[in-house]
Amino acid sequence: MISILVQAMPNLRQLEYLVAIAETLNFRKAAERTNTTQPTLSEQLKALETRLGTKLVERTRSRVLMTAIGNQIVQIARRMLADAEEIRSLAASGGRELAGVLRLGLPPTIGPYLLPLMIPELKERFPDLKLYVREELPSVLIPALTEGRHDLVMCLLPVNSSNVCSTSLFREPLYPVVASSHPLAMQHRIERKDLRGEEVLALGRGHQLHDFVIALCEEFGAQMRYDYEGTSLDTLREMVAMGMGTTFLPGLYVDGVAKNDSNVRVLNLADRQIYRTVGLAWRQSSERQDEYSRLADLVRDLIAKQFPKYPLVST
Repeated sequence: MISILVQAMPNLRQLEYLVAIAETLNFRKAAERTNTTQPTLSEQLKALETRLGTKLVERTRSRVLMTAIGNQIVQIARRMLADAEEIRSLAASGGRELAGVLRLGLPPTIGPYLLPLMIPELKERFPDLKLYVREELPSVLIPALTEGRHDLVMCLLPVNSSNVCSTSLFREPLYPVVASSHPLAMQHRIERKDLRGEEVLALGRGHQLHDFVIALCEEFGAQMRYDYEGTSLDTLREMVAMGMGTTFLPGLYVDGVAKNDSNVRVLNLADRQIYRTVGLAWRQSSERQDEYSRLADLVRDLIAKQFPKYPLVST
């Protein structure tokens, strides 16, 4: 029985091929991603299906589709590949703190404004660490983490997943932003009532900031503009500058970009402080949890130095 089970187990390379096919739905692209030839990819997929005794991929002249069981096996395959990568990273580190490859996922509203602060410090303190960074929508980050596409993600808290551990880093303020020609632009501090009836712009669906701004509009009596949704924080700022509406921008972006733009004005709310909590999250099964906790400490130290007014939190 044991020998039969071992014989039925796919190898990691075959799983890599399967995941690449599932993510590209294109044999040529999957072959390019896995640095192999298309005939080899097709041959290995057929061998995998024969070994498992089930059809995983439906292929016609016009399209490629995963079967229902193929999709289920892909989810498991991602976790197996992630575990294998973690084994390789642990072995490569030789027991050293934060060494080897670390795949970090983060949202586009945080990454570009925090990474420039993190990278120099990481290089100095952990010279053997190889950081692979990928930006994704917040709605994708946690599923990608649990499926094994990331080792660690920086995200907004709370995270609702029993398979994920998380720790808070800091609370990032959000500020109302208006065009420099807006009547409110002459006031440094405003109140919630001043935003009543204002048309508010936000990022599109999939961003947590989208839902956050909807809630603020309901609280302040403002009107959300669904006909114009930003694809990035830069786009939002530019639309505000053109007088298309007001918006709320996160502190890291405000300090790094918006405050230097003379076409917009960053305001402060006198009667309401707005924050979102930024944290790190990883799989509960990970063997590198102690390293991730130390990385969280490093980020907190950086925030404390660069943005002393941001409230620090640790859980």
